[in-house]
Amino acid sequence: MKKIIFFTVFLYLIGFGIIIPILPLLGEELGGNATQVGLLMSIFSLMQFVFAPMWGFFSDKHGRRPILVGCLLGEALTYIWFAFSRDYYSLFFARLLAGFFGASLSTASAYISDITPPEERSKGMAIIGAAFGLGFVIGPALGGALIQLGHVLYPDTPIMGSTIASLFVSILCFITFIFAYFKLPESLPIEKRNNSHDNKLFSKDKNKPNRILLVFSKLKIPVLNTLIISFFCNTFAMASMEATLVLYVGKKFGWTFEKVSYGFAYIGIIMIITQGFLVRRFISKIGERLMASMGLSLFSLGMLLIALANSIEFLAVAMTFLALGNGLSNPSLMGSISLASPSTEQGVNLGVTQSISALGRIVGPIFGSLLYQNVSEPSPFLFAAILGGIGLAIIFFNFSKLPNSALKKNYNT
Repeated sequence: MKKIIFFTVFLYLIGFGIIIPILPLLGEELGGNATQVGLLMSIFSLMQFVFAPMWGFFSDKHGRRPILVGCLLGEALTYIWFAFSRDYYSLFFARLLAGFFGASLSTASAYISDITPPEERSKGMAIIGAAFGLGFVIGPALGGALIQLGHVLYPDTPIMGSTIASLFVSILCFITFIFAYFKLPESLPIEKRNNSHDNKLFSKDKNKPNRILLVFSKLKIPVLNTLIISFFCNTFAMASMEATLVLYVGKKFGWTFEKVSYGFAYIGIIMIITQGFLVRRFISKIGERLMASMGLSLFSLGMLLIALANSIEFLAVAMTFLALGNGLSNPSLMGSISLASPSTEQGVNLGVTQSISALGRIVGPIFGSLLYQNVSEPSPFLFAAILGGIGLAIIFFNFSKLPNSALKKNYNT
């Protein structure tokens, strides 16, 4: 079942990786100004922030399989709309719907939680991380090839390159939908589903809990709040870096978009090796707490070194530390969040985590860009290093309270 969910997430992320590089240029080509292009980039994460807890809630109540399968079909249809959008507002709405259905990705993390024992939980989360990294390496390269194919086939219609790429993503989603429909079993038995959730949890009635209150309610839970906030700091820092690294290395080292793409691919490869091999090999020896601490330390160091880099070689070392740190910290934090959650609330808690993470991906690029323009070029990376340090401090001061089930000698003690 782990291989099936890996394949499902991997295909999804290839599609995501294909779309992201072409999105800003396509937005401009269809009449969007700089602000509108920024909104086009943010709306996907905004929809994840709003709807990830909802999908988690429904998956706890009705099972993981119907949510994953249904949303894959929704995404396939959304990317057909995306492919044939010929004005900015149509493109914006297609991206909005993609974020709505894509918010169900947190259910994949809950699926992993269902099928792995506590001592294997962080290893399971590393499978999701490896699928992310692999998708982000292959997706952009494949997207570039598809756009070039469009230019060859339709030299007089440049937009056809993005249309072909978008249709390819839709086909990937359909393939994944068919694969999941026939091969993906339900991971959450009926007797383990949570029927105690308030049926009006998402009601507009002001006297009933709603999505925002759900997020705040989870942030009041000891240990769980520590882990979620640390994960948010990490995501915020990463998003701030991603929004400004292209500008920074372009101006400082004269890198073209092609070289920057190779740089991001390098980060993705290191993260694949880290999450696909190192985490799975060493988590049982050191446990989630120490691995998260090591990861956040390396992540912060990498961000600091990017700000100080004065050569390509120095920058390569910095990006290696950054990728290693992110690869170690993400699965251990997600695994710990899963371990800190009751079995009946895995979906909703991981959904809330992804929702908070999406908030970081909404605000991070805006904040990083403002720092870059108004303070200094290295300031977004210094800020990201500080954020990583805050996440590390949160873990350090709550170290003894955090789950550590992957450490074999501590299991069941």
